[in-house]
Amino acid sequence: MQIPGPDTRVVELRVHGILGTTGEELTDSVASVDVAGDGVGRIVRPADRLLRPVPGPMLTAGDRTVPRIVEGYVWGGMTSGGLSKATWALLFPFALSNVAHWMLPPPRPEDRIGKALGTVLRALLRLGALLLTMLFVAQLAVVLLDMVAAQCLRPNAQCLSFVPESVRELTSLRSIAAMLLLGLFVLLMHWLSSVSWKLSNAFKTAGQRGGKAQHSGRAPLLPGANVVADPDTPALRALHVTGALAVLASLALGGPLAPSPDPRWLLAEALLVLSVVGTVLLDDPTGMGSGAFAQLLRGLLSKAARRSSMIVAAVLVASVAVLPGELNGPLPGSDPTVSAIVIALLVVCLVVAVLLVPAALLARGNWSSVPRELRPWAGGWMAAPMLMLAAMLGVGFGSGLALSLRQALRAEQLRLPTSYDEVTFFWGSAAILLALGSAGLGAWAWIRRLLFKPDDSVPEQVSLLHAGRQQDQRSAAGSWHVADVQRRYSHHVLLLVAAVLAVSSTLSLMLRAWMVRAEWADWIRGLGVLALGVLAVGLLRMVQMAARERTAGRYLGILCDLTLFWPREAHPVVPPCYALKVVPELAARAAEHLAEPDTRVVLVGHSQGSLLAAVATARLLESLPEADRERVGLVTAGSQLQWAYPRAFPGVVPHRSLRDLAGSLGGRWRSLCRGTDPLGGAVTTWNRQVFDGMLIGVGLRPDGTQGPLPPATRGPTGALVLGGDHWLPDPQRGPFSFRRWVPGVLGHSDYSGDPEWDRAVAMAAGLEIPVRGATLPLRTPAVAQAADPLGAVAQHGQAKPAATSTAVAEAEAPVDDPLPELLDNDAADEPQPDAPERSELPEITEPRGRVAPWERGGAQRTAPRAD
Repeated sequence: MQIPGPDTRVVELRVHGILGTTGEELTDSVASVDVAGDGVGRIVRPADRLLRPVPGPMLTAGDRTVPRIVEGYVWGGMTSGGLSKATWALLFPFALSNVAHWMLPPPRPEDRIGKALGTVLRALLRLGALLLTMLFVAQLAVVLLDMVAAQCLRPNAQCLSFVPESVRELTSLRSIAAMLLLGLFVLLMHWLSSVSWKLSNAFKTAGQRGGKAQHSGRAPLLPGANVVADPDTPALRALHVTGALAVLASLALGGPLAPSPDPRWLLAEALLVLSVVGTVLLDDPTGMGSGAFAQLLRGLLSKAARRSSMIVAAVLVASVAVLPGELNGPLPGSDPTVSAIVIALLVVCLVVAVLLVPAALLARGNWSSVPRELRPWAGGWMAAPMLMLAAMLGVGFGSGLALSLRQALRAEQLRLPTSYDEVTFFWGSAAILLALGSAGLGAWAWIRRLLFKPDDSVPEQVSLLHAGRQQDQRSAAGSWHVADVQRRYSHHVLLLVAAVLAVSSTLSLMLRAWMVRAEWADWIRGLGVLALGVLAVGLLRMVQMAARERTAGRYLGILCDLTLFWPREAHPVVPPCYALKVVPELAARAAEHLAEPDTRVVLVGHSQGSLLAAVATARLLESLPEADRERVGLVTAGSQLQWAYPRAFPGVVPHRSLRDLAGSLGGRWRSLCRGTDPLGGAVTTWNRQVFDGMLIGVGLRPDGTQGPLPPATRGPTGALVLGGDHWLPDPQRGPFSFRRWVPGVLGHSDYSGDPEWDRAVAMAAGLEIPVRGATLPLRTPAVAQAADPLGAVAQHGQAKPAATSTAVAEAEAPVDDPLPELLDNDAADEPQPDAPERSELPEITEPRGRVAPWERGGAQRTAPRAD
C-alpha cells in the first residue's frame, strides 16, 4: 500500500441506483453543475452560489484530514423521461425474455455436455424471443387489419358509423391504411433495436480500450466481464424484422398452416423459415471456426443479405396491402396464425424448463463450495419462469388490447380469433390461482408468526448493534425481520407466479383439446376478459401518466432500470443497454483522475449503482498497472451483490468473481449495509452470528480467499465492521455535531447521511486501517444510568463488572480485563431523562486480545460512584 503524502487527495465518484436522482441529491449539495459527459451520462460536482464546481468536504481519515472531491454520475435520463421512454413499458415482455438469457447457468469449462445444453438453451431462448415478436405483430394485425379494416369498416357495418360508405367500399384503401400502420410499427421496432447509447467523446478512447467481448455463456473472472455489446445484434434484428413482416403477409393470405396457390404465400413461408432457422443457428458467428458451415452462415448473415431479406419482406407486405383479397368479414388467417405462435411459444417454454434441469445440475460444480444461502435461486433454473412470465404477458397484452378495443367501440358483433377464448380462460384461471396462492401465503405467514413468534426478544445482532438503546432495539427488530423475509423469499414469488402460469396453461390446453363449454368455464372466461382489460388499460394509462407526470415516470422507470442493464442477447427489440455506456465512462473518468499520482479514486455505488460501480471497478483494475491499482477503492451501499445478482445471474456475477474482485482490491472494498434494508444486504460476509457478545462470521478476505473472519469491531458511530461489511445502526445514533441526521428507520434510503459513510470511503482509499475500532457513542453521564446503561463507570482506569442484556445472556458476564471508559467524574449524577445526548464521540482503539464491555452483549448497569 502506498503511504499517503501531504498532497494526497481522494476523488469520491458516486453512482446512484434505480428511480434516478438529481445531481444535488447525488452529491449531497444544494446545487450541482456538470463537469463532464454528454448530457445523457452526466458527471456532476457540487456547486457554489455562482454555479461554479467546488470540492466536497474534507475527509477525516484517522487523525488527519484529506482533501476530497465529490463527483456523481447521473444516468437516470437513459431509462426514464418523456413519452418515448414511457412507451418502452409496452416492450416489457421483450425485455424479460432478454433478461432470461442472462439468467442461464454457466457450464463448467471441462463439461462438453453442459456446453452443448447451454448452446441449445440459448438457441431456444432466441427462438422464444422471435416468437414473442411475431405474436405481438400478429396481435396488432388482428386489431388493425382484422377487427378494424376487415370487420368494422366493411360495407354496411354498424361500427364507426361516421366513416362514409364510399370509403368502406375501397378495399385496397382500408388494407393499405392498416398495413401502413403495421409497417410503421415494424419500422419503429427496427429503429429502436438499432439505437444504442454512444460513449462521450471524452471517454471514447478509454471506453474502447476496456476489455474484449466475452460470450455470455462463459462465466467471467471478474463481475460483469461478459456484459458487452453482442456482435450478433444486427443480424438478430434483421431476422426479427423479416419474421414480423412475413407474419403480416401470412396472416392476410390465410395463415401459415393453410396452403394457398398464391405465390406470395410461398414467399411468406420461406421468409418465416429463414428467420426461424437463422435465429436458432445464430450463436456468436464471430467466434466460430473457419469451416464450411461457418462460412455459409457468415454469408447468409452478411450486411447485404440482411438488407435483401428485409427488402423482400417489405415488398411482399406492400403487395398484400395493394391486393389484399376479400376484406368483408373476419380474416380466416387470424386464428391459425395466433394459435400456432402461442402453441409454439408454450412448447419452447416447456422445452426450456425441461432442459434447464440437467443444465443446472451439471453446473452445480461452479457453486458447490458456496454456502447454500448464496447459491443460485432454484438451483440455476430461474430462466424458465422468467421466459414463461414474458410469454404470458405478451399473450395477455395483445388479447387485452383487442378485447378493450371491442368494448370501446361497443361492437360486440366483432369476432375475435377463437384462440382468444383459451387466452381469456388462461388469465381467468391465473387470476383465481394467484388469489388463492396469495391468500395461502398470507395464512401461512400469519400462522407461522403465531406459532413461532419469539417471546418479544430482540435478535442478538440487533441487540449488539443497538447496545444500550432499548427503544432503537425494539424499532429495528421488526424491520430486520421484514427485510430478512423479503430478501430470503422474494424469488419464491416469481416461482409461484411461474407455477400458476404453468397450471393455467395446462388447463387452457386441456380445455381446447376437449372443447369444453361448461358454465363454469364461461364464468372463468368472463373473469379473464376483465383481467385482460385491466392489464391493457392499466399499462396504457401508466404510460400516459409517465409521459406527463415526473413521479409516475420515475416509478415506471424501475422496470427499465432493472431490465435494461442487460445487453441485447436474446431479443434485439429492447431499448438500449445503459451499462454499455455507464461502465466504460465510469472507468474512464476514474482513470482520468488516477493520471495524477497523488489522487486516490473511490467508486461508490448505491443499490443498482453498486452493480455498475463493481463492474466498472473490475474493468478499471484490468486496464491499470499494478502500482495504480492500489489507489482504487470501492464502496457499495444498500447493495444486492450477494443476495440477488449472483443468485439470479450466476453466469454474470458469480460468487467467485466477487471473491476475485475483493482479492484484487486487497481490503479496499467496503460495503455499507443495514439489517432494516429490504433491498440491500451484506456483500462480503455471511453466516453471521453473535457468540460471547461478539459478532463473528465468514466472508471474503483481502488476500482473495474466503473463510472465518476476526470478530467485528465497533466504529466510532456505533457501526459494527465485520470483514468488508459495515453494519449501520438504524435508527442512527445521534444527533451528531456538524453532521446531517435523520431520525427513524431509514431502510434503503439516505446511506450517504450516515456518519460511517466517510469512514468507509477513507478505508476504501487506503487511508485508514479497517480493523480499527472505537467506543459506542456515549450519552451524557446524567442520562447514562436512566436511559442508556452502557458500561461501567471508569475510575482510575478500573471498571466494575456488569450484567449482559437478556437478548444475549440471562446471567451476568464478568469482565476480566475491561477497557477504561472516557467519562467525566460526574458520571453518577441523578438521572435527567430530558437531557440531550453527547455529540462528541470519544474514540479508543481496542487492544489486541481484549473485548470492550459493550461487545459482551448490550446494556449494562452503571456502577456507583465512589466519592
